[in-house]
Amino acid sequence: MTYRAPLRDLAFTLHAVAGIDQVAATGAFPDYDADLMGAVLEAAGQFSEEVLAPLNRVGDQKGSVCKDGDVTAAPGFADAYRQFAEGGWTGLTAQTHSGGQQLPKALELAAYETVHAANMAFGLCPMLSLASIEALEAVGTDSQKETYLTKLVSGEWTGAMVLTEPGAGSDLGALTATAVPNGDGTYKLSGQKIFITWGDHDATDNIVHLVLARLPDSPPGPKGISLFLASKFHVNADGSLGERNSFYPVSVEHKLGIHGSPTCVMAYEDATAELVGQPNQGLAHMFVMMNAARLAVGVEGVGIAERAYQHALQY
Repeated sequence: MTYRAPLRDLAFTLHAVAGIDQVAATGAFPDYDADLMGAVLEAAGQFSEEVLAPLNRVGDQKGSVCKDGDVTAAPGFADAYRQFAEGGWTGLTAQTHSGGQQLPKALELAAYETVHAANMAFGLCPMLSLASIEALEAVGTDSQKETYLTKLVSGEWTGAMVLTEPGAGSDLGALTATAVPNGDGTYKLSGQKIFITWGDHDATDNIVHLVLARLPDSPPGPKGISLFLASKFHVNADGSLGERNSFYPVSVEHKLGIHGSPTCVMAYEDATAELVGQPNQGLAHMFVMMNAARLAVGVEGVGIAERAYQHALQY
C-alpha cells in the first residue's frame, strides 16, 4: 500500500496546537516563516512517500547483513540515505555555525513524523545522528565540534548511541567497558556493547560512536561513568579519513521487526577514543542524547499510528 503524508494535519497542528508562529516571533529562528514551513513539510512528505515508503517492505524482508566485520544496509537504504543527507534533513535545527538551518524543533519533528511513518527502520539512523548533534553541541570541545559535529549536521557521517552491555541494560551503573588513558589525550576503549542501533552500515564513510565507559580510577556505580567518542575511521588533521579504528560489529540482532535497522553487537578492542565532557559525568552528558532520542521515539509512535490508520482505512 502507498503512504500519503498528512501535510494538512501536520500544518494545522503546528499552527493551532504547537503555536509555532509564537515560537518564531521570539526571533530565535531568523530564517523561518510560514512559507518555509510549508515548503519543508511538502518536501519531507514527497521524499517519504516516493523514496522511503517503497523501501519499507523490502527492508523488513531482506534486512541488513553482517559479514567479516562490516554491516551492509538493506537494499536501497544506502542510496536513500545519501539522498536524505543531500537534502539537508539532518541539519534542520542545528546551529548555523555548524552548518545547520536553525529552524524550530517542532518543524523538524513534524517532518520526521513522515519519515518514521514511511520507513521507521530507516528513520532510526538519522534520528540518532540528531541526538548525537545535540550532545556534542552541549558538551563537546571546540575541536570535536569542528571535526565531528559539522559532518553529523551535513549528514556525511552518522552517529550512534552506545550504552547497553550484556550485563548492564536498565542498570547502566553496572557497565564494565573501560577507557584507559594513552597519555596523549586519547584513550583505549575496550568492551562489548549490545543493541546498538545503526552501529555499523555502509551508507556513509564514517560513523561516530558516543560510548559510555569507565576510567581506571572511577568510583563504582553510575557516578563513575564517562562519555567517550570513538570514530569508525581515524580522522586525520586535514579532515580526511585514515585507518579503521579497532571496533567492529560482531553480529546484528534477529528481531521481530524493523529488520532494515541494523541492531548491532559491537566489540571495542583498544579502540582510540576521546573524552566528551567531564570525567565521571558521562551519564548526565548522555542524557542530553537520550532525551533527544526519547522525544523522537514518541514521534515514531505517532508516525506508525498514522501509517496503521491509512492501512486500516484502505482495508
